[in-house]
Amino acid sequence: QVQLVESGGGLVQPGGSLRLSCAASGNIHSNYIMGWYRQAPGKQREFVASITGSGVISSADFVEGRFTISRDNAKNTMYLQMNSLKPEDTAVYLCNAEYTCYSHWGQGTQVTVSS
Repeated sequence: QVQLVESGGGLVQPGGSLRLSCAASGNIHSNYIMGWYRQAPGKQREFVASITGSGVISSADFVEGRFTISRDNAKNTMYLQMNSLKPEDTAVYLCNAEYTCYSHWGQGTQVTVSS
């Protein structure tokens, strides 16, 4: 089993920054692809960005260079640095870890962008 715990969410003004963390424990290893998803109220969950153990990154178009995903395999932790936040970035941000047929999710951390 793999456990994922997100942290770092909160309330921030438009244009502000937040850094999310996802700490993984259990049977996690660097072959897992780790990623961030988000879900706003009344909307479907959407992909934000992912990173492989070797550092290959994929990201959604709306990231537009504002978000940076990174990963520390030694600490089993993934990060999402979010800059230039917009009100439409408001959502619960969830951490995901996938390997072959295994997919694990965290509980999520709330990000609210509002003045």
